[in-house]
Amino acid sequence: MKAKPNYYAILGAHENVSPRELERLYKRQAHKRHPDRGGSDEEMKALNEAYDVLRNESSRRDYDASRRRPFAQSAKMANPPAAREVGISGQSLSALLCIVLGLMLLFLVRFNGLWFLWPLSILAFGVVLFGIFIAHSAMTNARASLAQTNPMRRFRVAQEIIFWLVIVSGGYVVYLILTAV
Repeated sequence: MKAKPNYYAILGAHENVSPRELERLYKRQAHKRHPDRGGSDEEMKALNEAYDVLRNESSRRDYDASRRRPFAQSAKMANPPAAREVGISGQSLSALLCIVLGLMLLFLVRFNGLWFLWPLSILAFGVVLFGIFIAHSAMTNARASLAQTNPMRRFRVAQEIIFWLVIVSGGYVVYLILTAV
């Protein structure tokens, strides 16, 4: 009797992978293993078979029930996190860079007398606004990553008020700097 292949290992997935994540892993592996990209037909067939079994809920349940051993660690493939999973520090850094670069561009246009480049001022304002939204997202994700018992989770409204007060006061300071000269 031939043992069934470990479909989770073929896709590089954990046993509790969500259908959306399973599809993402399949597409990533198919992109790497496709015969037109240097992969073999056997690898692609095994990948398609694994995906067909695991994407269907009933066949996945049957496959999980028929397995005798736990997930084989030796066949695990390392998959880097998706770009959207950069974490709180990555979001914070992105927000800081957007705000700083947008303000630098805004001050450059204003203080060098380059008024004919007014579209750059609009672009700079948009970059700063984008940075503010990323900072808000980082704050929200940081709050969501706290434990349920953490007291900081209860003060959502206060955190929102403080965040927007900092943004408005920072905007007022930038306005004063731009109009002072």
